[in-house]
Amino acid sequence: MDYSKDGDVLSAFGCSPEMEKFLCERLGDPAQPISERFRALFSLRNLKGPAPRNALIVATRDSSNLLAHEAAFALGQMQDVEAIPALVSVLDDLSLHPIVRHEAAEALGAIGLESNVPILKKSLVSDPAMEVRETCELALNRIEQMKGTDGNGEGRSPFMSVDPAAPASSCSSVDQLRKVLLDEEKGMYERYAALFALRNHGGDEAVSAIIDSLHSKSALLKHEVAYVLGQLQNKAASAALSNIIRDANEHPMVRHEAAEALGSIADEQSITLLEEFVLDPEPIVSQSCEVALSMLQFERSGKSFEYLFTQAPLMH
Repeated sequence: MDYSKDGDVLSAFGCSPEMEKFLCERLGDPAQPISERFRALFSLRNLKGPAPRNALIVATRDSSNLLAHEAAFALGQMQDVEAIPALVSVLDDLSLHPIVRHEAAEALGAIGLESNVPILKKSLVSDPAMEVRETCELALNRIEQMKGTDGNGEGRSPFMSVDPAAPASSCSSVDQLRKVLLDEEKGMYERYAALFALRNHGGDEAVSAIIDSLHSKSALLKHEVAYVLGQLQNKAASAALSNIIRDANEHPMVRHEAAEALGSIADEQSITLLEEFVLDPEPIVSQSCEVALSMLQFERSGKSFEYLFTQAPLMH
């Protein structure tokens, strides 16, 4: 069977050894277009076992920082304890791009073991990248919040993602949550909690508050805000996200998430912008646009972007 044919999408619950081998090889093949490698990556995160895990671990060291960071994100979403040593190695390797090390730290928080605390505390004080230190702060808070729970489904949102913070109390008003989210003096975990509460609340006022937080000083917060706007797929965010991707001085991790969010919104102006920035000199941005456009093409043709499809979070 030629698994590269779109009609051969299989259920993740019926993955054959041959299919698993194909996916692992496709992910690790640098000769393949980045969109094809992402198709394999998204499929592998639906599987369990040593082969998918090891393929994703190898991908965290890929020359594509976009692919490497997504592989680390996938390992965190899978909450695979066996991936911890590799994620620690990525976090500690200062030769890697901050976007990759940040995702390794977030994955350690998503897995949630207390044994990860000393590792995260070390990077919290020693990592040279602000976005990595802020991620370690988030991960440490998430692990603390998970104490006393069994961890099953902990932090998994209505959008099928394992979030780096639990949403703030549902009794908080949109206005209260907005104030916390926009307050640069608040801790990162508290602001993330407000962000996810606003996302889960929905509605025009909540979306407006989320959009306004794209003016934050923190690249880490802004990248998560853009990710959330992609989850919400609200066209009201298109203009603000477009401004982000156009800003060459913005952090690549923020521009990347803006590109992915525009791909999720998928109105005519967003698609035009993605087509323009697929030529951006920053590979993290150009590759994000390429993957987003490929995902849209599959969606419009009624086919699954993934080789193996189950409900899973968006690209991060």
